[in-house]
Amino acid sequence: MSELVSIVMPVYHAASYLERTVRSVQGQTYTDWELIAVDDCSTDGSFALLERLAGEDFRIRPVRLERNQGAARARNRGTQLACGRYLAFLDADDVWAAVKLERELAFLKEKQAAFAFTSYEFGDSEGRGTGRVVAVPETLSYRKALSRTVIFSSTVLFDLEKIDKALLSMPDVKSEDTATWWNILRHGYTAYGLNENLVIYRRPARSLSSNKLEAIRRIWNLYRKQERLSVLESFCHLCFWAWRATARRVG
Repeated sequence: MSELVSIVMPVYHAASYLERTVRSVQGQTYTDWELIAVDDCSTDGSFALLERLAGEDFRIRPVRLERNQGAARARNRGTQLACGRYLAFLDADDVWAAVKLERELAFLKEKQAAFAFTSYEFGDSEGRGTGRVVAVPETLSYRKALSRTVIFSSTVLFDLEKIDKALLSMPDVKSEDTATWWNILRHGYTAYGLNENLVIYRRPARSLSSNKLEAIRRIWNLYRKQERLSVLESFCHLCFWAWRATARRVG
């Protein structure tokens, strides 16, 4: 494999912010990349926009699923099509700093790691940074990861010479990204954190109370159904998770 970075981006009804996300990829100081944009049967013109952008830049590879299948299967399709040695995920509404790939790839090589992730900043509905930056630990093991969902999908980078693509296949469950990181770490890998803010995580305004309740339900189901933890173990991890999640949003 070359030094090509394959970027997998699931797309669903993202026409209003998709172009800015793609432009943030095109603006990378590291230029050896391919963007595999998997449209999950959008009806808002997202795929037409992707085709237009691809016509301007051969590195953009639009793919359209025949029926709506959800973000996990869209990502899995993109991962199957990836040609690069390295693989990154990017959500269609997030924004990368221009040095994201350059800095993270250098970090991954320095650590001789299979799995890296970076710090990120919460953004508003327009994708503007709010100043609330999530710091990340130097390393993250499976046991530590269970009580902190600090790995954000748009920040990860993998070396496919060190990790099998099969481990990157996401399950068709809610919070499929978190379930995937846990599965990778459970297989003995360590995730290395680059504590540099290189991504803006766009968070549209919505009901905070309903978000919190849904997040709790999702994380609880992951503990019990995916990880098969006992009720006591799940409750203990949930308490630490809730404390850290609150601190991350307030800080």
